[in-house]
Amino acid sequence: MKMSVAEFRAWPHKRITLLGMSGVGKTWLSSLLRTQDWFHYSADYRIGKRYLDEPILDLVKQQAMQVPFLRDLLRRDWIDIKNNIKIDDLGPVLTFVGKLGDPSRGGLPLAEFSRRQALYRAAEIAAMHDVPEFVKKAQEIYGYAHFVNDAAGSLCELEDPGVIDLLVEHTLILYVQVTTAAEEAELIRRAQSDPKPLYFRPAFLASHIPRYLKERDLTDIEQADPDDFTRWIFPYLFRARQPRYEAIARPYGYTVTSAEVSCVRDERDFLELLENAIDRSGD
Repeated sequence: MKMSVAEFRAWPHKRITLLGMSGVGKTWLSSLLRTQDWFHYSADYRIGKRYLDEPILDLVKQQAMQVPFLRDLLRRDWIDIKNNIKIDDLGPVLTFVGKLGDPSRGGLPLAEFSRRQALYRAAEIAAMHDVPEFVKKAQEIYGYAHFVNDAAGSLCELEDPGVIDLLVEHTLILYVQVTTAAEEAELIRRAQSDPKPLYFRPAFLASHIPRYLKERDLTDIEQADPDDFTRWIFPYLFRARQPRYEAIARPYGYTVTSAEVSCVRDERDFLELLENAIDRSGD
């Protein structure tokens, strides 16, 4: 969705999709706006609560059934297990997606990791297809004036043009870009110390596993320390996503920097940020 500054100002019910890596401030910004008459649609929350809820619970129950005491309680339906995901705590999804590597160190074999990756991708696509419905719900049921779609960092990886077309039709896309080496280093540091669920395109994963094995002098990815592999691959993932984000934002949306987002303190600042992004785009 493209518009002039005047059209944006006159837009009575603003609908924004935030695009960018996890850690650039999308959820922080969405949470801020939620206190000021904006409906916060969290893609990761929707993924975990609606589309991966059953697989997450199946995984937990599978582990619980290995404990005789819990197995008996579950089979008699005497206990219930709940996926208690929160917008600011994606632990259940993170646990389900898992890490690739040595199973004895908490990793997943490649086949199982790939299966869960496919489920995660399908869940994210489904969550994005729910955006128009939640735009309507936000206004008609909950009475919010505006809507912000806090998209997952892997939106650019889905290779499903229909998702982008849908978001462009119903929302204005705002790409939060990392522009300096210092910001990039900090983003990578935070991602490695406080990981979020990650989706890897199969082709990307296939091209980087051999490189990792060669650097670590390993013969199979199931020999890898899962934490080490995740730390190693994230910078490559970050840099591979940059042109993909730009390929969405350039024709379909607008771009701001993570430094600009960090200066937003209220709705007025956010709207001014958007107006500046629209104005400097030349559209």
